[in-house]
Amino acid sequence: MAETPILIWGAGAIGGTLGAYWARAGMPVVLVDQVADHVEACRSRGLHISGPIEDFTQVVPALTPDQVTGRFDIIVLAVKAQATEAALQQLSPHLSANGYVLSAQNGLNELTIADAVGKERTMGCFVNFGADWHGPGEILFGNRAAVVVGEIDGSVRDRTKAMHERLMVFEPAAVLTDNIWGYLWGKLAYGAMLFATALNNDSMAENLADPRRTVVFEQLGREVMAVAKARGVVPVGFNGFDPELFAPGASEAGARASIAALAEFNRHTAKTHSGIWRDLAVRKRRTEIDPQIGVIARLGAEVGVDTPAIAKLVELIHAIEDGSKPMAMTTFQELIDTCRST
Repeated sequence: MAETPILIWGAGAIGGTLGAYWARAGMPVVLVDQVADHVEACRSRGLHISGPIEDFTQVVPALTPDQVTGRFDIIVLAVKAQATEAALQQLSPHLSANGYVLSAQNGLNELTIADAVGKERTMGCFVNFGADWHGPGEILFGNRAAVVVGEIDGSVRDRTKAMHERLMVFEPAAVLTDNIWGYLWGKLAYGAMLFATALNNDSMAENLADPRRTVVFEQLGREVMAVAKARGVVPVGFNGFDPELFAPGASEAGARASIAALAEFNRHTAKTHSGIWRDLAVRKRRTEIDPQIGVIARLGAEVGVDTPAIAKLVELIHAIEDGSKPMAMTTFQELIDTCRST
């Protein structure tokens, strides 16, 4: 029996970019998105991928959630972390008995997916490429970066190898791993740093390169790595981030070298600001701070690891979301003060 099309639930920056590349390569793909105008653009005039990597337009079959029928062997979940549970309720009836959900998201959403559809029907994925949704049918693909896939139980199966081959259609350097949790925890540390850059309006590179702000990025990295170690996770590095340089007892010089490498990496992308900054400054909506970063504090508390910088970062992002604090250096300074006092 022929394999069903890949259903990509969430056709924004990540899901839309993957879908456009796969469809262009002749792979059967169906996009699902709640923005009706975006869905109509994708399936009529086409999804336009722009930026320094490539510029092309690809018509991709697309539906709103209420239009989806049937069951699918592979569902790629690419919604914001805070929308994971709601999306799972909608997509679960459309997952075939032997199918699986691949999380192309930020955070540890594989835990939520496994609770909803079962560990056997969950596959992990790490994505770090830069992309932004700019409107119906318009996505900026800003830079190539790490793409990794792996089973959440650490095995490597035929289905994992097959998904790796699909991802290489999009990113030729995609990695197949037996330690997907290591990559995801590494991304949590980097993600915490990116949330910090959204406290003001400077670019990611400008934030990471400023010596006055280094204490923040170092402390955030160290807290996440301390929680990972206490939970028995072996984090993996990527794109300039070296988790060993933020491990308990690692030198200050090493951590600062890694932060400098991250600044250099972010100088070479058309995506100058994080998606977090874009949520706050442009789209005026709430961020993924609770499911992506707030969860670190909870997981740390379970193993007795204090995370004061993480807690302060969550507090400040909420304050910006609520309009009680500005996106400015005065807000970032509060995080600097917290880090200096720890």
